[in-house]
Amino acid sequence: MRYYWDMTTSTPSSDRGLSKFHRLLVDQLRNEFTASQQYIALAAWFDDRDLPQLARVFYQQSLEERDHAMMMVRFLLDNDVPTAIPSTGEIRNDFDSPRDLVALALRQEREVTEQIHLLVKAAREENDYTGEQFLGWFLQEQTEEVAKMSTLLAVVDRANGNLFDLETFVARDMPDSSGGEAGAPETAGPGITV
Repeated sequence: MRYYWDMTTSTPSSDRGLSKFHRLLVDQLRNEFTASQQYIALAAWFDDRDLPQLARVFYQQSLEERDHAMMMVRFLLDNDVPTAIPSTGEIRNDFDSPRDLVALALRQEREVTEQIHLLVKAAREENDYTGEQFLGWFLQEQTEEVAKMSTLLAVVDRANGNLFDLETFVARDMPDSSGGEAGAPETAGPGITV
Protein backbone atom coordinates (compact mmCIF):
# COMPACT_ATOMS: atom_id res chain seq x y z
CA MET A 1 0.00 0.00 0.00
CA ARG A 2 1.40 3.40 -0.98
CA TYR A 3 0.95 6.64 0.94
CA TYR A 4 0.76 10.06 -0.64
CA TRP A 5 1.61 13.50 0.66
CA ASP A 6 -0.93 16.22 1.11
CA MET A 7 1.35 19.00 -0.18
CA THR A 8 -0.28 21.58 2.09
CA THR A 9 1.20 19.84 5.15
CA SER A 10 4.51 18.28 6.03
CA THR A 11 3.02 14.89 6.85
CA PRO A 12 1.57 12.10 4.75
CA SER A 13 -2.18 12.11 4.28
CA SER A 14 -2.11 8.54 5.59
CA ASP A 15 0.75 7.20 7.64
CA ARG A 16 -1.11 4.09 8.74
CA GLY A 17 1.34 1.25 8.94
CA LEU A 18 4.45 3.38 9.30
CA SER A 19 6.44 3.09 12.49
CA LYS A 20 7.11 6.22 14.53
CA PHE A 21 10.74 6.04 13.41
CA HIS A 22 9.80 5.91 9.72
CA ARG A 23 7.29 8.78 10.13
CA LEU A 24 9.98 10.90 11.80
CA LEU A 25 12.52 10.00 9.11
CA VAL A 26 10.08 10.98 6.35
CA ASP A 27 9.49 14.27 8.22
CA GLN A 28 13.26 14.75 8.49
CA LEU A 29 13.47 14.98 4.70
CA ARG A 30 11.71 18.35 4.94
CA ASN A 31 14.16 19.51 7.61
CA GLU A 32 17.20 18.49 5.57
CA PHE A 33 15.94 20.04 2.33
CA THR A 34 15.00 23.23 4.22
CA ALA A 35 18.50 23.37 5.73
CA SER A 36 19.97 22.98 2.25
CA GLN A 37 17.90 25.86 0.87
CA GLN A 38 18.71 28.03 3.89
CA TYR A 39 22.41 27.47 3.31
CA ILE A 40 22.00 28.58 -0.31
CA ALA A 41 20.43 31.81 0.98
CA LEU A 42 23.38 32.36 3.33
CA ALA A 43 25.89 31.60 0.59
CA ALA A 44 24.19 33.98 -1.83
CA TRP A 45 24.23 36.75 0.81
CA PHE A 46 28.01 36.34 1.24
CA ASP A 47 28.54 35.96 -2.51
CA ASP A 48 26.62 39.18 -3.18
CA ARG A 49 28.99 41.01 -0.81
CA ASP A 50 32.16 39.68 -2.48
CA LEU A 51 33.04 37.32 0.36
CA PRO A 52 33.91 34.25 -1.72
CA GLN A 53 35.38 32.11 1.06
CA LEU A 54 32.33 32.39 3.29
CA ALA A 55 30.08 31.88 0.26
CA ARG A 56 32.02 28.69 -0.61
CA VAL A 57 31.57 27.28 2.90
CA PHE A 58 27.81 27.79 2.80
CA TYR A 59 27.36 26.57 -0.79
CA GLN A 60 29.22 23.43 0.32
CA GLN A 61 27.01 23.14 3.41
CA SER A 62 23.96 23.32 1.16
CA LEU A 63 25.20 20.41 -0.92
CA GLU A 64 25.94 18.39 2.21
CA GLU A 65 22.44 18.94 3.61
CA ARG A 66 20.94 17.96 0.28
CA ASP A 67 23.00 14.79 0.35
CA HIS A 68 21.85 14.05 3.90
CA ALA A 69 18.27 14.16 2.64
CA MET A 70 19.16 11.95 -0.29
CA MET A 71 20.81 9.42 2.05
CA MET A 72 17.55 9.28 3.95
CA VAL A 73 15.59 8.88 0.71
CA ARG A 74 17.87 5.96 -0.24
CA PHE A 75 17.37 4.34 3.20
CA LEU A 76 13.59 4.71 2.99
CA LEU A 77 13.46 3.32 -0.54
CA ASP A 78 15.74 0.41 0.35
CA ASN A 79 13.46 -0.43 3.27
CA ASP A 80 10.24 -0.26 1.21
CA VAL A 81 8.96 2.76 3.11
CA PRO A 82 6.61 4.92 1.00
CA THR A 83 8.56 8.06 0.18
CA ALA A 84 7.32 11.38 -1.20
CA ILE A 85 9.43 14.50 -1.28
CA PRO A 86 7.95 17.36 0.79
CA SER A 87 8.19 21.09 0.21
CA THR A 88 10.71 23.04 2.25
CA GLY A 89 10.02 25.30 5.18
CA GLU A 90 10.38 29.08 5.22
CA ILE A 91 13.79 30.43 4.18
CA ARG A 92 15.24 33.59 5.71
CA ASN A 93 17.02 35.97 3.31
CA ASP A 94 17.32 39.27 5.21
CA PHE A 95 20.31 39.77 7.48
CA ASP A 96 22.11 42.74 9.00
CA SER A 97 25.59 41.32 9.52
CA PRO A 98 27.74 38.26 8.83
CA ARG A 99 27.31 37.29 12.48
CA ASP A 100 23.54 36.94 11.98
CA LEU A 101 24.10 34.38 9.23
CA VAL A 102 26.62 32.28 11.13
CA ALA A 103 24.49 32.39 14.30
CA LEU A 104 21.54 31.13 12.24
CA ALA A 105 23.68 28.34 10.81
CA LEU A 106 24.74 27.28 14.32
CA ARG A 107 21.12 27.30 15.56
CA GLN A 108 20.09 25.28 12.52
CA GLU A 109 22.81 22.67 13.16
CA ARG A 110 21.81 22.39 16.81
CA GLU A 111 18.16 21.89 15.81
CA VAL A 112 19.11 19.18 13.32
CA THR A 113 21.20 17.50 16.02
CA GLU A 114 18.15 17.41 18.31
CA GLN A 115 16.08 15.99 15.45
CA ILE A 116 18.63 13.23 14.82
CA HIS A 117 18.66 12.41 18.54
CA LEU A 118 14.87 12.00 18.43
CA LEU A 119 15.20 9.71 15.42
CA VAL A 120 17.77 7.56 17.23
CA LYS A 121 15.53 7.41 20.30
CA ALA A 122 12.54 6.33 18.20
CA ALA A 123 14.58 3.65 16.40
CA ARG A 124 15.92 2.37 19.72
CA GLU A 125 12.46 2.31 21.34
CA GLU A 126 11.13 0.29 18.39
CA ASN A 127 14.13 -2.06 18.32
CA ASP A 128 14.83 -0.92 14.76
CA TYR A 129 18.50 -1.86 14.80
CA THR A 130 18.98 -1.12 11.12
CA GLY A 131 17.53 2.37 11.55
CA GLU A 132 19.65 3.04 14.60
CA GLN A 133 22.78 1.85 12.82
CA PHE A 134 21.96 4.03 9.80
CA LEU A 135 21.76 7.10 12.06
CA GLY A 136 25.19 6.50 13.64
CA TRP A 137 26.91 8.37 10.82
CA PHE A 138 24.53 11.31 11.21
CA LEU A 139 25.30 11.58 14.94
CA GLN A 140 29.00 11.91 14.18
CA GLU A 141 28.33 14.33 11.31
CA GLN A 142 26.19 16.58 13.52
CA THR A 143 28.89 16.72 16.20
CA GLU A 144 31.32 17.92 13.53
CA GLU A 145 28.85 20.43 12.05
CA VAL A 146 28.00 22.02 15.41
CA ALA A 147 31.72 22.28 16.23
CA LYS A 148 32.44 23.83 12.82
CA MET A 149 29.73 26.49 13.13
CA SER A 150 30.63 27.18 16.79
CA THR A 151 34.22 27.82 15.76
CA LEU A 152 33.17 30.01 12.84
CA LEU A 153 30.90 32.08 15.10
CA ALA A 154 33.72 32.54 17.63
CA VAL A 155 36.03 33.71 14.84
CA VAL A 156 33.37 36.10 13.51
CA ASP A 157 33.15 37.60 17.00
CA ARG A 158 36.95 37.87 17.35
CA ALA A 159 37.26 39.44 13.89
CA ASN A 160 35.13 42.30 15.26
CA GLY A 161 33.87 43.35 11.84
CA ASN A 162 37.15 42.78 9.96
CA LEU A 163 35.84 40.71 7.07
CA PHE A 164 39.29 40.42 5.48
CA ASP A 165 40.56 38.57 8.58
CA LEU A 166 37.43 36.41 8.56
CA GLU A 167 37.89 35.49 4.88
CA THR A 168 41.57 34.71 5.54
CA PHE A 169 40.64 32.39 8.41
CA VAL A 170 38.04 30.57 6.31
CA ALA A 171 40.46 30.16 3.37
CA ARG A 172 43.20 28.84 5.65
CA ASP A 173 41.29 26.76 8.20
CA MET A 174 38.11 25.68 6.41
CA PRO A 175 39.34 24.22 3.12
CA ASP A 176 37.02 22.80 0.48
CA SER A 177 35.83 19.44 1.78
CA SER A 178 34.01 18.19 -1.31
CA GLY A 179 34.86 14.85 -2.76
CA GLY A 180 33.23 12.34 -0.48
CA GLU A 181 33.47 10.97 2.99
CA ALA A 182 34.37 7.41 3.93
CA GLY A 183 31.60 5.57 5.70
CA ALA A 184 28.81 7.90 4.58
CA PRO A 185 25.52 6.22 3.69
CA GLU A 186 24.66 5.94 0.00
CA THR A 187 22.52 8.68 -1.54
CA ALA A 188 19.58 8.22 -3.88
CA GLY A 189 21.16 9.41 -7.11
CA PRO A 190 24.58 11.05 -7.34
CA GLY A 191 25.91 12.90 -4.32
CA ILE A 192 28.97 14.77 -3.17
CA THR A 193 29.54 12.94 0.12
CA VAL A 194 29.84 9.43 -1.28
